[in-house]
Amino acid sequence: MKTLSIKNHTITKVDGTPLLGPLTFDIKPGQVMTLMGVSGVGKSTVLNWLIGAPQPMFRIEGEAWLEDQRIDQLPTEQRRVGILFQDDLLFPHFSVGDNLAYALPAETKGKKARHEAIETVLNSAGLSGFYDRDPATLSGGQRARISLLRALIAEPQALLMDEPFSKLDSTLRQQFRNFVYERIIERKIPTLLVTHDAEDIPHDGKVLELLAAPENAKKGI
Repeated sequence: MKTLSIKNHTITKVDGTPLLGPLTFDIKPGQVMTLMGVSGVGKSTVLNWLIGAPQPMFRIEGEAWLEDQRIDQLPTEQRRVGILFQDDLLFPHFSVGDNLAYALPAETKGKKARHEAIETVLNSAGLSGFYDRDPATLSGGQRARISLLRALIAEPQALLMDEPFSKLDSTLRQQFRNFVYERIIERKIPTLLVTHDAEDIPHDGKVLELLAAPENAKKGI
């Protein structure tokens, strides 16, 4: 896997008011970098920029690199960056298997090969036999796992997470954290996490505390 690098990233409102930055940091394979800060400082806007969905009310500058390839100028589908939100966003009219099939890389060809790939990831998450399940019949923890599997089955080179644990109860939250971080390490995916909860930060993770520009500061924890 590759290192995700952000270089001289700034966010300015359309009226010229500085909001955030400049930010420069690297996230190594299997490492989780956490962005923290007050609401409105621009944390989720950083993620939107990285997936190629910048908001029109902001002017954004800077570069995003996956190893030796600059990705911020590529179309979203070519960036190979996955994202996990606080809502699972499963398609209600698709089965679990069809939800996962939606994210399978185009290189996985043939009905049998695609079905086997989906069954493999379901088995890896303790969800054997869930292929034909209706998402409406799943528990919150099961939906969260399926959502993560959908992000991972696309084989992303980097992963973004926007408050992915916030809607789970305390028991499920810890279980899902462990489930997510084990797979990030196993697959060596550089990951950028946005959260307000310090308990979401992995014990060996790094933290950037974002302050409004121009006072923005970087604090390693």
